[in-house]
Amino acid sequence: MKEIMIKPIGYVRNEVHEKKDISWGKDISFIELDEAYHTGLKGLEEFSHAIVLYYLDQAEYIRDKHLQRHPQERSDMPLVGIFSQRGKDRPNRIGLTSVEIISVSNSTLAVKSLDAINGTPVLDIKPYFPVYDKKDAKTPEWVDRLMEQYF
Repeated sequence: MKEIMIKPIGYVRNEVHEKKDISWGKDISFIELDEAYHTGLKGLEEFSHAIVLYYLDQAEYIRDKHLQRHPQERSDMPLVGIFSQRGKDRPNRIGLTSVEIISVSNSTLAVKSLDAINGTPVLDIKPYFPVYDKKDAKTPEWVDRLMEQYF
């Protein structure tokens, strides 16, 4: 299998210093870009939301524990595979979150509801396009129950 090399474009700065599974909705994070990417934020202030792709550097995937599990280790959730949930302990430790944009400066993007802890490497930022990022998507009933305390 071919190895892939990816370098961060910046890092998350926030007050979250430990992994958690819920209550990300009020967290404000600052994505501080490396100097080489500062001008890449131009125009993003015209969007209300963005998609942030990041590397879950503190996650740990253990096949026997994480390939199938109950989301958030909750017994009231169904046993599902890792690709049917958005758990942090994944084979490739890739995180993806749609966030609300709070502000954009020359070197920093301030966002709300990014479920990444302080120091998390950011791999990419994309504007949220409703035409691509469908709002009317179907999910199983357990997802609504799972997300009740997430935001």
